[in-house]
Amino acid sequence: MGFFVFLPLVLPLTSWPIARLAEHHLYPRNAVRLLSWIGVTMAVCSTLALGLLFVVGTAQIPGNPLPDSWSDPEIRTAVPFHEEVGTAAVVGLVTVLTACSRSLRRHLRIRARAQRALAPMPLDSDLVVLPDPEPYAYAVPGVPGRVVVSTAMMDSLDADEQRALLAHERSHLLNRHHRFLLAAQLASCVNPFLRPLQKAVGYATERWADEEAAGSVGDRRLTARAVARAALVTRSAGPVPSFASFAAPGPVPRRVTALLSPALGESWPPPASPAGLAAMVAAVGTAASAVFALNAAVALLLLVKAATPW
Repeated sequence: MGFFVFLPLVLPLTSWPIARLAEHHLYPRNAVRLLSWIGVTMAVCSTLALGLLFVVGTAQIPGNPLPDSWSDPEIRTAVPFHEEVGTAAVVGLVTVLTACSRSLRRHLRIRARAQRALAPMPLDSDLVVLPDPEPYAYAVPGVPGRVVVSTAMMDSLDADEQRALLAHERSHLLNRHHRFLLAAQLASCVNPFLRPLQKAVGYATERWADEEAAGSVGDRRLTARAVARAALVTRSAGPVPSFASFAAPGPVPRRVTALLSPALGESWPPPASPAGLAAMVAAVGTAASAVFALNAAVALLLLVKAATPW
């Protein structure tokens, strides 16, 4: 395996340029899908690499459940600094699994709680307006998906702005943005180098819904006004990071500026452009991460097979 097993853990750095440039150069829908694909693939490769190092580290622990042949010197020497790296991998993988399970449990728990709270509400509409002096608006995924808006939020917007808000939240439900948000969140739990990608996916999902809301109401300036006014009165985000919220804290001025500017084209940027080059760098990094992770897995499998008596 050699040093190649470590590369999937650092290759997510190649995604940073496209995470930064996607905001200005990619249509939001394309940005969400591309960044999510890169993030999930690199997270899987990082987990595989960490798992391989975990096996080497676990094999050194006395009384471990692995076959004795797995601690063969030939297997240990396949990883540089195998003692230190193996121990760190054991701690790292346990930390990763704990963080991922905690994030997933929180998402599922809050989603189930929200659905239970909305269960008594009539099903004749996907809109649920709650009498609450706290202004908020967010989408609750499920069957059926619901748009939850407080009376304070509705009162702070005029009728046209309310239409933009509802179109925005319905876009979140229709396009299942919670899945992209959750995938990006779990990927960042696996590898901290993917956190810029998580932030970019979160912003791009809001921009995706902004664009669809603007198309639905037929007025980009109206949608920008609704986003800005909702952000001014909102003091908190949605109930969980993987729920999409209309006025979530963050780069609201950038969203407003984008809505007041001409819409980006849905075509991909030219390969020679900064965004095109950044996308190619990220694609090459993702492919290399997969190749190195699979190469390390095959190498370890062959070593284990050779060391295991039959």
